Amino acid sequence: MISRRSIRVKVMQSLYSLSTLESGDKKDQGKASRLLDSKLDQVLDIFTACVLLLIDVAEYARTDAEKRASRYLKVDADKNVNTDISNNAFVQKILKNASLMQKAEKDKIRQKYIQEDWAKEIFNNLIKSEEYQTYIHTETHNATSEKAIIYFIWKTLIFDNEGIQEYFNDEMPGWEDDRELIGMLMDNFFSKNTKVDFSDLLSAEKKEYAHDLIRSVIDKDDLCMGLIEPKLNNWDKERIAQIDRLLLRMGVCELLYFPTIPTKVTINEYIDIAKQYSTPQSGQFVNGVLDNILKDLTKENRIEKTDRNTKS
Repeated sequence: MISRRSIRVKVMQSLYSLSTLESGDKKDQGKASRLLDSKLDQVLDIFTACVLLLIDVAEYARTDAEKRASRYLKVDADKNVNTDISNNAFVQKILKNASLMQKAEKDKIRQKYIQEDWAKEIFNNLIKSEEYQTYIHTETHNATSEKAIIYFIWKTLIFDNEGIQEYFNDEMPGWEDDRELIGMLMDNFFSKNTKVDFSDLLSAEKKEYAHDLIRSVIDKDDLCMGLIEPKLNNWDKERIAQIDRLLLRMGVCELLYFPTIPTKVTINEYIDIAKQYSTPQSGQFVNGVLDNILKDLTKENRIEKTDRNTKS
């Protein structure tokens, strides 16, 4: 489910974290791999928490109805409360995903990531929406409409809601770094109709790629910098961002040691990552340096690519 681009970002973040440690740890491949695994595990935790929150919001309809029924003095809104969404067919499919339930229980995801009042607040916003009113006043629901209301909760009331996002930023560890990636994972989750393995987001091939990349960047540091440094003469070295240097090292390693990844894909990916995670000038900088290095490596017949149809 996680793309190679997202893996590159996690490798970059892990290398950056490693660079802040004591000098003896900066070249520790084992520590680097553990940092990477920790960051990938956190993505899976947050993704799981978001799916569980959707369940909690839907099921809160029943809790809300029970609270209203227990009131001594009832208003009109407390009578004939609709609880259809608590039995939503899409939610029921989610609940049948054994890997989700196992992950939630094993790693105590709700306890670690979800605040008790979030479901209540989101549900209260839901019942004010036109989408919900249409949903509860429709006599029969099909698979499309059942999924649509849950996606509305996710996209409009959670992901695009500034108030909820503030809660997430404050209370959900890692949310700020992983928001974009979680958004992609959730969209994929809805498109696949809940058929997701929550025990592991990475295929064996992508996991191997992630660890090979971070190890090669550490192991080939001197070689990479030997290729990079001569290309920095036209740039102000004092102003080159640390992230840019990391991305250049990663890019050089992909050019040299990952034969199934086309050179064009490598350069374009690192340009995009630099634009998003570094300075406004970083995309142009990474493009210029990597392109010049590629020209030299090509002249020296050091670029060996085998399967140019492999996806990034």
